[in-house]
Amino acid sequence: MTEFALDTRTGILIIVLFGLFWIGFGYWLGRKNKSHEDFALAGRNVGFAFAAATAMATWVTSNTTLVAPQLTFQFGVWGMIGYSFAALGLILFAPMAKRIKELLPNGYTSGDFIRLRYGQFAWVVFMIISVVYAFGWLISLGMAGGILLESLTGLEYHIGMTTILVICVGYTLFGGMRAVIATDFIQALIIIAGVSFIAYWLIDNIGLSSIHENLTAEHPKLLDVLFPAAVMFLFNNIFFGLGEIFHSNVWWSRALSFKKGVAYKAYLTGGLMWLPIPIVTGFIALAAPQLGIFPPSMDMIGPTVAAAVLGKAGAVIVFIVIFSALASSLDSLLAATSDLVTQDIYHKKLKPGASDKNLMRFNRSCILGLGIVTWLFCLPKIATLGALLNFAGAFVASTIWPILLGLYHKKLTGTYAAIAMAIGTACGMIGYFTIGFYVAALVSCAVSGMICAVGIVTSQDSFDWSQLQEEDAHANE
Repeated sequence: MTEFALDTRTGILIIVLFGLFWIGFGYWLGRKNKSHEDFALAGRNVGFAFAAATAMATWVTSNTTLVAPQLTFQFGVWGMIGYSFAALGLILFAPMAKRIKELLPNGYTSGDFIRLRYGQFAWVVFMIISVVYAFGWLISLGMAGGILLESLTGLEYHIGMTTILVICVGYTLFGGMRAVIATDFIQALIIIAGVSFIAYWLIDNIGLSSIHENLTAEHPKLLDVLFPAAVMFLFNNIFFGLGEIFHSNVWWSRALSFKKGVAYKAYLTGGLMWLPIPIVTGFIALAAPQLGIFPPSMDMIGPTVAAAVLGKAGAVIVFIVIFSALASSLDSLLAATSDLVTQDIYHKKLKPGASDKNLMRFNRSCILGLGIVTWLFCLPKIATLGALLNFAGAFVASTIWPILLGLYHKKLTGTYAAIAMAIGTACGMIGYFTIGFYVAALVSCAVSGMICAVGIVTSQDSFDWSQLQEEDAHANE
């Protein structure tokens, strides 16, 4: 740790104050929830400002604030530039969100769409992928909370990890989607202001030229635009980001909760606001060699360098920004995953006749259960954040073509969609273990796409879009 890191008491004070505020705010917002639809989708009445802010803030995750610097430290300039290309996921999801709102005006989850569009077999495969990804992301966020507190304050990893999980589970449990979106709005403002300040401070006090000179002399690979692994990472990260957003109920539930006509503008704006953030957070890591900072774990590189450069006051800002980024993603994932389990498994499969009150109670139980399971998996700190997240790339990238073609093309059948996701995932995992994490999503997406292409060419079917609305409306009577 550096001499500029926050002392433990200051870190605890900040986290306690933030925790009390967010949980109290969530409880206050939760009083407006009169139905399960209110709890899960904020009454389907979210306006543009809150919609754009929640899209941007949710995508500023532990990956952006901790993994982007880690990957920049590994891959150099392509690490941060490649990470910024994940903004394409939000930008390209904008027209899809509009389409989703049109096709499923009364829908709840991405699972609803897969089940109605492709049938049971594809739904099972999709749910397995969704659960694996959700837990991978949840665990990475929980770990990031512990890493943040440990790297900035010296507070033991397990205490920090437990604290952030308790806070996020608390206000999501009370307020549901209303609390998630409202807190995301505030957190988005904090993130934008904080990241802008950090960028200005680093450039003004260290300077781009001095960092460039040091890297050229001591670490030229970090500036090599033809670094093979880094180039592969660039393309892999694009497809990883597309798969994450296209399939995840985090983004589908938001599209379904926004007012009519808001989704397209919100996701487009959110993507453009998010685009420069990984470049700024990644730039922090490039200053590490010049400062002589080489932390024991590479996912500590971002906050450690920022604290060293900015001093104690700056460390407070870094702490608040990263905490806000973690919370804005963790709450979203808790809410969206619990909605998926409640709606797709409990309501549609186990208890179709469940009352609105029972659904809300079960949804809250899911949030609590997800928090507990995540905490248990976070205890051993099983991997670095980058390794953990990229493991999920093989899974989610296989869903890109089935989702995209399912929304816009009538020919793809459920059998081919299921096979594309299953075999694409398997091939992506083979690539992950035999070549490296930086090809997993690329391989998965390519194989899935080829299978979908065969399915379309050989298909004699033509899906009737009205089946989505008719069955969905019946399910929500």
